[in-house]
Amino acid sequence: MKIRIAEIEIHPQFVTEYIAILKEESRASVLLEPGVISIFPMFQNNDSTQIRILEIYANEEAYKNHLTTAHFQKYKTTTLKMVKSLKLIDMQAIDKETLSEIFKKQKN
Repeated sequence: MKIRIAEIEIHPQFVTEYIAILKEESRASVLLEPGVISIFPMFQNNDSTQIRILEIYANEEAYKNHLTTAHFQKYKTTTLKMVKSLKLIDMQAIDKETLSEIFKKQKN
């Protein structure tokens, strides 16, 4: 698996527009790409300019494929001016075996 947390700060005047575009992109990624396990965007309760995205891919190849998709390219090019800062943090799962149980629980 490839796991990453994206820490993004949005210019305040673009928050509503950015969130709409991100929601469309994350949904398309999960629905259309078999290798995308999670693109889970969220923002901080007290500051909607602070976006975090939990990204989980089946493997490095799935991640690289994701970067070439039309929906990701549209997101990246249309939001470029909206992003004040971006930090990508690669992570390592401590308990990979429980991951499938998390998603099973969501179905109930």
